[in-house]
Amino acid sequence: MNILYIANHLNIGGISSYVLTLATGLKRRGHNIYIASSGGALLSRFTQEGIHYISIPIKTKRELSPKILFSMFKLKNIVKARHIEIIHTHSRTTQVLGCLLSKNTGVTHISTCHGFFKKRILRRIFPSWGKKNIAISEPVKEHLVKDLEVKKEDIRVIHNGIDIMKFIRPTDDARRTAKQRLGLGSGPVVGIVARLSDVKGHRYLIEAMPEVLARFPQAQLLIVGEGREKQGLIKLVRRLNMAEKVFFIPAVPDTQEVLAAMDVFVLPSLKEGLGLALIEAMACGLAVVGSDIGGIKNLIQHGKNGLLAAPADSVSLARGISELLGEAKKRAGLGDNAREFVSRNFSQEEMVIQTERLYLECVN
Repeated sequence: MNILYIANHLNIGGISSYVLTLATGLKRRGHNIYIASSGGALLSRFTQEGIHYISIPIKTKRELSPKILFSMFKLKNIVKARHIEIIHTHSRTTQVLGCLLSKNTGVTHISTCHGFFKKRILRRIFPSWGKKNIAISEPVKEHLVKDLEVKKEDIRVIHNGIDIMKFIRPTDDARRTAKQRLGLGSGPVVGIVARLSDVKGHRYLIEAMPEVLARFPQAQLLIVGEGREKQGLIKLVRRLNMAEKVFFIPAVPDTQEVLAAMDVFVLPSLKEGLGLALIEAMACGLAVVGSDIGGIKNLIQHGKNGLLAAPADSVSLARGISELLGEAKKRAGLGDNAREFVSRNFSQEEMVIQTERLYLECVN
């Protein structure tokens, strides 16, 4: 098949990682893959895999942006000339573009919903859903049905997948080396990889750290990511007198580099479709703590492969983190179970096969 993916950008983040994993997997299964986007830090990763890149001015969050029309006119001829059979979109604005392209070319439009949308009037006027819509978890499917009135029969749940072989459990020596490379101390590292947005719950993790430090004075917090909340989070760290214990670093193209330095991974989100960074941390055999919400509950089985904490509750987070830091045997056991669980349920191969099956159903 000739498949066109459309993404606003190819910068470091969950959607870009999802598209890269899916596109490379389908490329290896013999399909011809195109990616239309405004470009970004991960562009070279796509082209190195033999994926054809089409530059379009789609870096916008406005559903009525003229950039969508410009992109549609550019892609319309390409879709026809390259005999594209599937158009697959990944955000609200690319959904609108995909819907317009589908109407103008007759090519099937499929959309993946990576999280939770706000109910807005334009969504009701221009729903722009695909012929089929992929939800990355059951909670996302429920959201689409209940909040946005998408028909159940038009939704397929296909979980995010990762190449499990790219993620390895770091040895003690590897962890020490990773800590040194990042400028961290030798003490245990609590970490998070997520964009710096209020919905990711960084504030509650930072507020949990004084209680953790009271029990484990050598502990450190590593925050990996970028976003508009950064300055507010830095101010909170200073207000709590933890500037020497909390480290901020930008997003990295390969999360293995930072996960190797961590002893415990935390995702305290207030809303989460699934949590790709959490899947990757579990694949590395890390003990994890996550909020008891949304897609995180699809990943963490409390007491079996990680711990769940009450959302927006720094005391609950501190309790879970301290439990893991204080019990090395439990930390290792949960990490082993986490890796096995991800390997069994969230592989790249399974994600690719299920998506390919959906494409074929739509084309046929």
